[in-house]
Amino acid sequence: MAEEQRKIAFICSKGNLDMAYPALVMGWAALGNGIDVTIFFTFWGMDMINKHRVDHLEIPPVANASMKMNMMGVPGYVGIPQFLGAFPGMTPFATSLMNKKMKDLGVPPVREYLEMLVDGGANLYACKMSVDMFGLKKEDFVDGVKDIVTAGDFMDMTEGAQIIFI
Repeated sequence: MAEEQRKIAFICSKGNLDMAYPALVMGWAALGNGIDVTIFFTFWGMDMINKHRVDHLEIPPVANASMKMNMMGVPGYVGIPQFLGAFPGMTPFATSLMNKKMKDLGVPPVREYLEMLVDGGANLYACKMSVDMFGLKKEDFVDGVKDIVTAGDFMDMTEGAQIIFI
């Protein structure tokens, strides 16, 4: 009896820079282990595959209680006071720091990660309801997005897969 191939599916619902990487990293690791990977982008998660947004994802420090000062170059694990996140320029500042740290670690930018995933055999899909809600078309997405599908279609195509919601 042939063993069924293991499958994993990620639902990406957020477009912040720090929310983009979990599915990309885990999807790449899964492909490396011979696991079938499907990623479904919905709501603001579609920023990750939107041609005009993918290179401009940000990490806003406001309401991000886990943002630590050591990420900003200050020793220790003290959280950034939330009121500081509201100051003009804090989101671009935090974003540039995260991008620099990722680059220093050799982590590819989001667009490049998506290309690697597609080249490795991952299946990328956009959510039809979200696409309609935001007035988008398939042409708005990066190369490699296979199609725009409904939530029901996604459920059918990922039957038996582990599903991870991010």
